[in-house]
Amino acid sequence: MLTPTTTLDKEHSDPDAVATQWAETCRVLDAAELFWISTVRANGQPHVTPVVGLWADDALHFYSGETEQKVANLRANQRVALITGRNDWDQGIDVVVEGIAVRLTDGHMLGRLAEKWSRKWDGRWRFLVRDGCYYHFYEQDGRHVVLPHAIAVFSVRPAKVLAFDKAAQSHTTHRF
Repeated sequence: MLTPTTTLDKEHSDPDAVATQWAETCRVLDAAELFWISTVRANGQPHVTPVVGLWADDALHFYSGETEQKVANLRANQRVALITGRNDWDQGIDVVVEGIAVRLTDGHMLGRLAEKWSRKWDGRWRFLVRDGCYYHFYEQDGRHVVLPHAIAVFSVRPAKVLAFDKAAQSHTTHRF
């Protein structure tokens, strides 16, 4: 398990605030259903879009169709920020994960993650692993019908994680 150095940003926190513990930050990451990913286009413009993420094995995992903009962006620049939280002003914890997105192609690892995605989403997100990618499929007449579009899977080991506890008015940084 990762063990970060955790600090409270006193300048941006209430005087009596305490740092959000790493275990609580991990709980938020594990429970999150949706993340917003920020990548950078070749011309330097930002690209932000939602992804279905999975916190597992001390990393944040996400997937995307091979032809999507974020995959093209990641070919040139693997630096990303993934954000989850709430739109409330005074409740919940918003979390930002910064790191390098690494493409996963190992069939065993992809299979393990596919199982975890399926469990987390009550079977709604099911993937067939083939040739280092995911493929969506459905069952028809007792057989798998595989959709033709390859889905790339990425893993982000955090370099820095920010946790903004809005109820406690604290700004925490976890560095690795």
